[in-house]
Amino acid sequence: MQEQMTIMNVLQLFAGLGLFLFGMNIMSEGLEKAAGKQLKGLLGAVTKNRFLQVVLGFIITVLMQSSSATTVMLVGFVNAGMMSLAQTVGVIMGANIGTTVTALMLSVNIDFEIIFCFVGMILLFLPSKKFKGLKQFVPVIIGLGILFIGMDYMSKAMVPLRGSEVFKNAIQNVSNPIIGVLLGAGITALLQSSAASIGILQSLAAAGLIPFQTCIFILFGQNIGTCITAILACMGTNATAKRTAMVHLLFNVIGTVIFVAIAWIFPLHTWIEALTPGGVEEMIKLRIAVTHIIFNLGTTALLLPFASLLEKAACLLVRPDKETANAQPMQLIHFDQRLLNTPPIAVAQLFNEVQRMGDIALSSYRGAVQCFASWDDAAAEEINRNEDVLDFLNKEITSCLVEVKGLDLNEKDTRLVGSLFHVVNDMERVGDHSQNILEAAQMRHDEEIKFSGKAIGELEDLSAKVLGQLEEAMRIFRGQVGSDAELGRLEACEQEIDNLTEALRVHHVERLKNRKCSARNGMLYLDMLTNLERIGDHAENIATSVDVVVPAYVK
Repeated sequence: MQEQMTIMNVLQLFAGLGLFLFGMNIMSEGLEKAAGKQLKGLLGAVTKNRFLQVVLGFIITVLMQSSSATTVMLVGFVNAGMMSLAQTVGVIMGANIGTTVTALMLSVNIDFEIIFCFVGMILLFLPSKKFKGLKQFVPVIIGLGILFIGMDYMSKAMVPLRGSEVFKNAIQNVSNPIIGVLLGAGITALLQSSAASIGILQSLAAAGLIPFQTCIFILFGQNIGTCITAILACMGTNATAKRTAMVHLLFNVIGTVIFVAIAWIFPLHTWIEALTPGGVEEMIKLRIAVTHIIFNLGTTALLLPFASLLEKAACLLVRPDKETANAQPMQLIHFDQRLLNTPPIAVAQLFNEVQRMGDIALSSYRGAVQCFASWDDAAAEEINRNEDVLDFLNKEITSCLVEVKGLDLNEKDTRLVGSLFHVVNDMERVGDHSQNILEAAQMRHDEEIKFSGKAIGELEDLSAKVLGQLEEAMRIFRGQVGSDAELGRLEACEQEIDNLTEALRVHHVERLKNRKCSARNGMLYLDMLTNLERIGDHAENIATSVDVVVPAYVK
């Protein structure tokens, strides 16, 4: 019977842990979906002011109830080029302070699970049309309720361990500070949640299973263990994103070294007990929460003045990879898969990727036309590289758009994503036709084909009109503010290009009939006309396929 109860208690412990992590997960996801635009706005307001960075990190982590989630989000933003490493240092410190709120709430004798679940239920049954804004936060609130239900399950599962001699003997070995730190780091790394591991520690301590003095060292290790999530998240990212995770690790390792030394030399546990008078079992949860607060506030106060040195240390430890040093463009530089957790930001960053694709296509067109006029080996190599990049971006961006389209988007973002599918294809086609022009230029150069001054003038006139059309289309697409008059002028220009192309074809046929032009020259000339006209068509599509105004957070 005793064995059966032990098995049930273990099952109850894991059930509680599962509920805790599940609640935290749906709460974080719910917050990112409901307030993704606001999070982007807050991060966009980050300046070089370290104090403001700390405040921002604190606020976001209090809302998300997870410093790991905040740091992972930062890794994604840095990898996508939305934030610099310098901007993240203070945010990471604030995130560590923000995570102490969870431990503080778990130490208070209030039935938060009942409160949050009740409020979530009320919001769930409110009319959707009138309370659409509030109902977005239902997963956040119910997630919090589930989190505390899980914590309650874990606490109750710990009670029978009080009489276990095996457990007591095992805990005695943890009295060594180094072992305590390693144990705390290991458990948190395994759970990938400092809130969960600290909650378990509070439950064990409240059951009288771990002395408070031992809890202090385990707690310090838990702050190191929470870095594992960001470290795993930065795998496959650029060097700057890896440095963000390194700053998080350095912050907690340095803080742990400092506070372990303090606790080893001075009676830190007695000072904290003096701050929280009362019985051991009633106050030990609060003492652990207070220790957590002191650790993160103290480490932030000590390291904030040296934030620049922390940043430099991360740069020294994480060297630039070869791809970053050589500026390899064969990758998405604005978008990161982690951004899918915040749909508004994901849409904004994909829009930036499409703009980048447009800039590459425009550059290829300019270079190809220039090569036709005067061959340039270096320019030709760049256009060939651009073509590979455009093909890659077309595939990757389209794949990401498919994923984003399945997310919970507002009406404007849904329309924007739908239009980007067409725009990406048009930009890739501009690159293809530019490649065709380059091949014609290569043939002209290799075979030393000569054109009459009149033919060259005709091609220069047409290519200039197409360039103006393409530049105007890209401008309208980037700003998403094309007026009816602007689009009307663009359509008129496209008609002018079509008419001019047709007239030049007719004139060229006459030259061929009169044998003023060779068949080889004629083929190249007609190829040029066809490709220039098609680029004009795609330019018009780029400008007219998007009829929505881009949200302010994209600009």
